Amino acid sequence: MKSAAIYIIAVLSLFAASCSAVRECKAPELNLPENIAGTELDSMTVADLAWWEFYGDEKLCRIIERTLANNRRIQAAAARVEQAREMYRIGKANRLPNLSISVPFNNETNDYYGGKSLRDPEFGIKATISWELDFWGNLRWAKRKAGAEYVATLEDERAMRMTLVAEAASAYFRLVALDNELGIVRRTLVTRIEGMEKARLRFEGGLTSETVYQQAQVEYASTAALIPNLESNIETTENVLSLLMGEYPDWKVDRSSNLDDDDLPDNLPAGIPSELLKRRPDVRAAEQRLQSAMAGVGVAYADRFPRMVITLTGGVEDENLRTIFRSPFSYIAETITAPIFGFGRKKAKYRASIAAYDEARLGYEQKVLEVFKEASDAVVTYRNARNAATKKIELRDAARKYDALVRLQYPSTIDYIDVLDAQRRYLDAQIGLNNAIRDEHLALVQLYKVLGGGWQTQGETAAAPGTQTKKTPVSESDADGPKHN
Repeated sequence: MKSAAIYIIAVLSLFAASCSAVRECKAPELNLPENIAGTELDSMTVADLAWWEFYGDEKLCRIIERTLANNRRIQAAAARVEQAREMYRIGKANRLPNLSISVPFNNETNDYYGGKSLRDPEFGIKATISWELDFWGNLRWAKRKAGAEYVATLEDERAMRMTLVAEAASAYFRLVALDNELGIVRRTLVTRIEGMEKARLRFEGGLTSETVYQQAQVEYASTAALIPNLESNIETTENVLSLLMGEYPDWKVDRSSNLDDDDLPDNLPAGIPSELLKRRPDVRAAEQRLQSAMAGVGVAYADRFPRMVITLTGGVEDENLRTIFRSPFSYIAETITAPIFGFGRKKAKYRASIAAYDEARLGYEQKVLEVFKEASDAVVTYRNARNAATKKIELRDAARKYDALVRLQYPSTIDYIDVLDAQRRYLDAQIGLNNAIRDEHLALVQLYKVLGGGWQTQGETAAAPGTQTKKTPVSESDADGPKHN
């Protein structure tokens, strides 16, 4: 009856300690907006697609695959996940009894003054089991802390994957756009050469002044001067992709020949605000670190109370090796360690852990604000990029028609300066449209990323089933370990 009463008291003490350990940890205040950048609420979002489904360009997909396989940053993130996984296993193992075996051999010689020299040999084989009774939750809180840190590193790896997919796609679209711009300039340069040759012949034939010929030469030189810079940008962008893929510079990057905006939608669903937090692995990582900080408060709180360790040792021991197995022995010990005078150290440590939790809570709230700011910016940017591309198409078509009309009317009714002006406007319109289409694709990449797309691998879904997605600190009932894929 007495032992049962002690057990009941211990359980009640444990419950009280678990409830009071984190009573000063405030839940984060999010107050999520009703929608994202004024978009309609829709349970579907573009981020629900895996990256290999979202990016239809096979050459881009091969680049992304190579990036995710060889990039050193994602490999380092994977190593951090493995490190945290092993630390979590340590936290789990600390709750179990510890078994050790020793085989001592002692040979003590006593030669006291005035007495006979004595030898006291001792042989033994001993097994010791020690187990800390986790009355106040020290070990459970420590396990929960390690578990949250492990899941946070797992989410960090996913966030890194999401970032690398976006970086590879952005560099790829910039590279294709540079190729297209270089092609536009080179085609225009052919026209400039033809125009300069006609101007030379007309000048030498006395039909025009030397000024017209010099104007043609200036336009040719101005266009030709664009090529070295474009070639340099193409080379450096190829090197960016090579680095992302884990290759040295000058790696040949296979890519498409043009960018197309015919398949790009005018509007894309951004999803429900609360679901955005579930899709973003960096938000989930911040939430896990918040839970880790809360578990740290529990550890610091429980450390203020006594710790009890039960030790059981048994085996054989004798001064004669031949009779050692006929000399069994055993003993059991119970150790209670309790702070007496800590001069406020443990209380200060507890208050410091609460401050650390508040820092993590505010960091989590700030992260959520940043995420919605990024999502709103991406929606607006993509919407405006689509509008700008539409206007650029109209400008390109008008400039092309203007250039064709001027060519027909020269030299009968149009001066050569008008021809050069029309050609210059058409060149600028072509480059402007090419850059506008590039900006469309870059805005789409950013929108896909900020909505939480791009981290998936085969077998994973956008909602990361099993990961913690609650908006408040988890309860003690969740302290048995992390839930993850």
